[in-house]
Amino acid sequence: MGYLDNSSITVDAILTKKGRELLAKGRDNFVITQFALADDEVDYNLFNTAHPLGSDFYGIIIENLPLVEATTDENFMMKYKLLSLPKNTVRIPKVSALPVSVSIKEGGQTATVNILTLHSTGNTQLGYTVTLLNSDAATITGDGNGIGVNTDPIGANEDRRSVTITTGGSFTITSKILSDNTDISTKIIIVGNETGGRDEVSLTVTNDATISVGSTIDQTKTGI
Repeated sequence: MGYLDNSSITVDAILTKKGRELLAKGRDNFVITQFALADDEVDYNLFNTAHPLGSDFYGIIIENLPLVEATTDENFMMKYKLLSLPKNTVRIPKVSALPVSVSIKEGGQTATVNILTLHSTGNTQLGYTVTLLNSDAATITGDGNGIGVNTDPIGANEDRRSVTITTGGSFTITSKILSDNTDISTKIIIVGNETGGRDEVSLTVTNDATISVGSTIDQTKTGI
């Protein structure tokens, strides 16, 4: 990861694996139809209305902030997307997941997380995208009210492994059997598909000494 200063106008773009795959098939397959904007690097607390040089300099510090170099990892890039809201909106929609922390034992134990969008009726049509950052720990299953189920394929050189689904108002976490008998602590990221709101759930799957690595669990019950 690097930083880009603002001494010149710079466009820094990189392609995801899917983008490279489409580009390799030919220009007709690589067609950009949507884009998003974000202000991750902006610290609005630096807007200084008391600047001694006047109003032209209120935002000078913000304007000189460095930009983070582009990356395809959503944990570090475009976490705070810009969005359009109806006129006269007075509160920004906020995605809230409960509970905010889940701890379960390995071997098919389950927990349910409920999702709400506060200050808005958004996300009722397209639901939420839920990403488990370490799929060695568990699986996640939606409540069936979303727009589909998708799998994020794991590349040969990727350390972070994730499963992404689209869900309605809740999802279920089902623990896996831990391969090395060591607890796993990870995060689950929830993003509203209509409002762009975001929340995180901390997940810990703990070792159960009574379960051996070679054990199996009933996959029909866990949704694996």
